[in-house]
Amino acid sequence: MQTIQIKGVKRDNFGKKGAKDIRREGLIPCVIYGNGGESIHFAIETAEAKKLIYTPKSYIVELDIEGQIEKGVMRETQFHPVKDYCLHIDFFRVVAGKPVAIEIPVAVVGNSEGVKAGGKLQIARRKLMVSGLEENLLDELVIDITNLGVGKTINVGDLNFEGLTMLNPASATVVAVLATRATAGK
Repeated sequence: MQTIQIKGVKRDNFGKKGAKDIRREGLIPCVIYGNGGESIHFAIETAEAKKLIYTPKSYIVELDIEGQIEKGVMRETQFHPVKDYCLHIDFFRVVAGKPVAIEIPVAVVGNSEGVKAGGKLQIARRKLMVSGLEENLLDELVIDITNLGVGKTINVGDLNFEGLTMLNPASATVVAVLATRATAGK
């Protein structure tokens, strides 16, 4: 899995007023927690956060908080309900030897038999939640749809990636080829 480096500064002022002050300076309040370590409250620049938030990719984030290096994954992002700018980011600490849960994008490859016959390809889930050790995490979950016929689906339970545990329900549909009018008479 790709790693992205972000610099942060520790913050001492908490609460609504403290967060507002930080945002006025062009920073986003953040916290990293979990895996037995203490929570660290810090802030990052808005420009730094954009390359992490506004992308379909998932990253392991290497945070440099005033010289202290922490690894984590983005767990939750809070946005302003009207103006749609980032209010707060939560990171979950990544520790060697302990599994971490993260959403990984789905990549569909192949030319489906059902699509060739006139069916419509539907990708129901663009990302899947998986759990695994840092060294087993993939940049994307590649799913081959070559043998997928009309009316057939690939569910989470049908997928298997070495070293990863799927956390979505096994019955959840990932990819389907839907019947269309062109396929109704066949």
